[in-house]
Amino acid sequence: MTMQPASTEIVSRASAVINELKGLEGPLLPILHGIQEEFGYVPGESLPVIADALNLSRAEVHGVVTFYHDYRNHPAGRHVLKLCRAEACQSMGGDAIAAQLQQLLGIGFHETTKDGSVTLEPVYCLGLCACAPSAMLDGEVIGRLDAEKIEAIAAEVRL
Repeated sequence: MTMQPASTEIVSRASAVINELKGLEGPLLPILHGIQEEFGYVPGESLPVIADALNLSRAEVHGVVTFYHDYRNHPAGRHVLKLCRAEACQSMGGDAIAAQLQQLLGIGFHETTKDGSVTLEPVYCLGLCACAPSAMLDGEVIGRLDAEKIEAIAAEVRL
């Protein structure tokens, strides 16, 4: 992520999120989630604003953002599809599901389709091990994925 001077709009919107959440105990993660919700990603320009507000170094904030996979440094597609890559899902055919999904969407993990319809992200457990393989589409979990369900999901996100 680039650390560059923030635009007035980013400073204003990020400051509103920060001011709302900085009174919490351990406010950095809630603030980062709030900023991602506000912008659809965590703009690199917002990191110095967060650091200043929380009296942290820019490196500390950058380290947290890059450590956690849930934070994005670029806008996601209209839909976010998270596919579980943990062992239980892999043992139940997750690799074949991943390959089929990537082929249907024409993208790999951490990519967004050219039309901006969907971003595909790997996750490492959705807590649906008994219903493996699983995914999460826009916050809704889907279990027992198979070729038919994958085709339906791919069609849905392309609308």
